[in-house]
Amino acid sequence: MRESLAAITEELRRLKLAGVTTVPVADETLARLRRVVGRRPAVAASRRAANAPAEAPVPPAVANPPPAPVWPREAVRPAAVPEPLRTPPEVRLPSGTKAERWAALKALVAGDENGRAHLRPGKRVVLGVGSLDAALMFVGEAPGAEEEIQGEPFVGPAGQLLTRMIIAMGVARKDVYIGNIMNWRPGLPTAEGEEQVGNRPPTAGEMAYCLPYLRAQVEVVAPRFLVALGATAAQGLLGVGAFKTLGEVRGRWHDFAGIPLMVTYHPSYILREPTPRRKRLIWEDLLKVMERAGLPVSDRQRGYFLER
Repeated sequence: MRESLAAITEELRRLKLAGVTTVPVADETLARLRRVVGRRPAVAASRRAANAPAEAPVPPAVANPPPAPVWPREAVRPAAVPEPLRTPPEVRLPSGTKAERWAALKALVAGDENGRAHLRPGKRVVLGVGSLDAALMFVGEAPGAEEEIQGEPFVGPAGQLLTRMIIAMGVARKDVYIGNIMNWRPGLPTAEGEEQVGNRPPTAGEMAYCLPYLRAQVEVVAPRFLVALGATAAQGLLGVGAFKTLGEVRGRWHDFAGIPLMVTYHPSYILREPTPRRKRLIWEDLLKVMERAGLPVSDRQRGYFLER
C-alpha cells in the first residue's frame, strides 16, 4: 500500500510541475479509495482495543453491524521484486556507420540484465526510433502500456498527438528521432497475473541509470536541436533539481551535450484538457524550434490555436 501511495504522490508531483491543477480519477480507483478509507476506523479501533488495559470497559455490541470493508493485500502485491538499480552503465559504441552503431546500442539496451529485471513478463525494453540523420530529436519520459508492448516510443494516444504536432511543423515523423529518458516502463505494484494500470514518473535513480543510453543515442544521431517533452524529460536532461516548476524553463533555449534544447509540455498535457490555450502554449515553443531550425513558417501556422 505504501508503494502505491508513493507512486501516486510522485505522479501528482510531476503533474504539479507541469502546471496541472486537476486530474481525472477513474470510478474504480475512487471505489478502492473509499474501501480503504472505510476500513481505517475499524483498524484504528482494533489497535486501541489491543493496547487498552484489561479492565477497560467493552462497548455494547451493535445489532447487525455492517461488515467492515477489507482491502485485499494481493491487489497491491508486486508481481515481481526487481533487483535494485546498480551503477549506471558505461556505454562505449564501436566505430562504424550510424546504422551499425545504433544496432550495437540496441543490443546493449536489450541485453541489459538490470533493465530486463524491471520488465514484466512479455514486455519489451524500448529504444528510440526514427531517422538516424534527423536534425530534430524529441525526448519524452518513459514507455507506457502500448510502448512496452510494441517496443517503440510514443505509439499510444500521446504519441499519436505528437505525430500530429510534428506534421503541423511541416515535418514527417519518420524524418525526426524520438526517444525517452527511460528504456522500460516504470513499474507499479500489481497483482500477480494482472496488467499494470496507470503510469508513474521515473525516479532520479532510474533516470540516472538510463541516461547513458540516451546520451549514446544523441551521439549517434547528432541532431541539431533537442526538444524535451514534459517536466521529467527536462529534469533528465537539465538535471534533477534544476527547476521547481516547468514554467521556469519551458519555452526557453537550454543546452544538452552542446546541442540547443527547447523545453515544452508533454503531449499528455493537452490530452488531459484539450483547450486552444494549452495547444497554443506548446505550439509557441515549437514555432521557436521551427524558426531556429530554418523551417518555413507560414502565416497560417503562426495563427494555429489562437483564440478568436
